[in-house]
Amino acid sequence: QVQLVESGGGLVQAGGSLRLSCAASGRAYAMGWFRQDPGKERQFVAAIRGSTYYADSVKGRFTISRDNAKNTVYLQMNSLKPEDTAVYYCAAGSRYSGSYYYTQRAYDYWGQGTQVTVSS
Repeated sequence: QVQLVESGGGLVQAGGSLRLSCAASGRAYAMGWFRQDPGKERQFVAAIRGSTYYADSVKGRFTISRDNAKNTVYLQMNSLKPEDTAVYYCAAGSRYSGSYYYTQRAYDYWGQGTQVTVSS
């Protein structure tokens, strides 16, 4: 069982930056970030498992990284837009998921979420 705790969310103006952190209680093969607006499905944002992967909507603006010594994954978010507003969830996967890294089923454990609000 891996427990995940996110931090770093908040309110920022459009064009600003935030860095999200996710501390895991144990090691995971893959780590990812998803986000969810009220009434909408949870969407893939980024993942890391050696290589990094990004949703087209955040490519070039967001960077995912991990510190294996600390079992922590980060999401650096730059040039934020109002449409980035959502609850951001950290996820951890214990097995190789092939090309399904962007799907929720590739991950076994989830954090409680952290709110990111971007004002225009």
